[in-house]
Amino acid sequence: MEALLERLRSIDLLGRADKLKKEADRGVLAEFARSGVKFAASPGTLESAYYSAVHKLLDCVAHEEGAAPVLQEGGVYKGCWLESTGTINAELLSRFVPSVSGATYEQFADHRREDGLIPYKVAANKPVFRQIQLVTPPARSVWNHYLLNGRDQAFLRKMYEALAGFDAWLEANRNTRGTGCVEAFCAFDTGHDLSPRFWHVADTPHLDDPAKVDPDSPLVPFLAPDLTASVYCSRLYLGRMAKELGVAADWEARAEESLQALFRHCYDERDGFFYDGDKQDRFVRLQSDNLLRVLACEVGDDALFAASLRRYLLNTRKFFAKYPFTSIAMDDPRFDPHSTYNSWAGATNFLSLIRAPHAFEKHGRHVELTWVMQPILSALSRMTRFGQCLSPWTGEEGYTESYSPAILCMLDYVERLCGILPTPEGELWFTGLLPYPMDHGSRLADQSAYARIVNEVSYELTNGPEVCSIYADGRRIGRFPAGIRVVTDRDGELKAIVGMTVRAVEGRIDWRGTEYAFRVEGNERLEFSGGEFVSSYRPGVVLPGYE
Repeated sequence: MEALLERLRSIDLLGRADKLKKEADRGVLAEFARSGVKFAASPGTLESAYYSAVHKLLDCVAHEEGAAPVLQEGGVYKGCWLESTGTINAELLSRFVPSVSGATYEQFADHRREDGLIPYKVAANKPVFRQIQLVTPPARSVWNHYLLNGRDQAFLRKMYEALAGFDAWLEANRNTRGTGCVEAFCAFDTGHDLSPRFWHVADTPHLDDPAKVDPDSPLVPFLAPDLTASVYCSRLYLGRMAKELGVAADWEARAEESLQALFRHCYDERDGFFYDGDKQDRFVRLQSDNLLRVLACEVGDDALFAASLRRYLLNTRKFFAKYPFTSIAMDDPRFDPHSTYNSWAGATNFLSLIRAPHAFEKHGRHVELTWVMQPILSALSRMTRFGQCLSPWTGEEGYTESYSPAILCMLDYVERLCGILPTPEGELWFTGLLPYPMDHGSRLADQSAYARIVNEVSYELTNGPEVCSIYADGRRIGRFPAGIRVVTDRDGELKAIVGMTVRAVEGRIDWRGTEYAFRVEGNERLEFSGGEFVSSYRPGVVLPGYE
């Protein structure tokens, strides 16, 4: 382990920058290096793929003349999309290159229309307003960036005003049926290209106007659960922004209205599933990643999420493929596993994979999330192009290349599984797991090491099969059994531990020279108080199913 730690310390990102495609990339790479993030593993299969991802990330940063660098979707997608690049992608990037993330958010505010509509896409620094293309709640992504990166109130106020105006536009133009739900007028409103969800519905709005729906369609407007859930969640976070800025607003009450409309019009209690409601007041009975999208918007309590895991997300007849999650339930005859084109008809999409942690971690389902991350990291370790989607059967990468959600999935999943992750709530997560050889016995990492700088302290984490260690500025401050997550505050003070495997982990943690005994179940959180650990949350573990 000492040799691996020394190799981690010797890694020089900028020293590897002699083959940059654009000289402007050097500044982006330098900012990544200032985060202190490094990863080393033995053997080096996953490590090599990881640094390939870091350098391909540079292909996804646009440097337009007179404008700050911004994130692009990547590959064939020339521009920045609200549903992804401008929300969840930028939210992940905030932990690595925050200036690019911040500029990516701000361009949507800069280009908003006078009536409040923000563009669904910005390409070559020009806004495009054809559809709304909304999935991940923009306000949550902005709020998390604000908390992680210095609480810049000027940034927050600018984004709050833009997103509040966008909410008003949606209420005025996408509630034509008066239900309180947000309506989808076309397939591209949700980014569900080629999904059977929108068979016999146009890809784009009527006359390319986001405020118009085809008057001759017998099906749309749909009461869309993912759009409604996104607005619900954004309203919760707009409420947090308003409070932070001292603005009087009723966002919480408006969020509750959205939540009630969602369950009233889009939730089928018999199936325990969220469906679109078509123009004829019928459910569009297609089980798609609509469910995961809604849950990732913080909809539902712990019981609903556990039930969704059992019936759907961890069900190998539904979405829990060998490489989860499929975009359509596998037992639906419309399911299409092919991944060689831009499709939400079945293939595993990286956007689903980077949205998923919000759903799982909201309900303390950390163990179950590792069952998603492990096979995906095996697939990522083999990637050379970083395409948009995977074959759910083989894990082979599919359509396009240098796709930022795939690249950021690599960075995010490594950090969540075996790295040091700073949360918006002010915690640091040191996770003592290793990538497991899921595919053909191919070893990804018998040992790993990870580094990150937080509050000017250089932290390092080394993980072995049995024992893990935490260092601060080169001095070991913690030693603990593998299979748990150690949680500290941003100053490195011990707060809690979390069970990260299905089995109970029992042992002792050595923290700053004092040992403390513990026993923690899977998903259980033990708070550290008064020199001992006390259980604060113990939801158990939901097992994968087959029926």
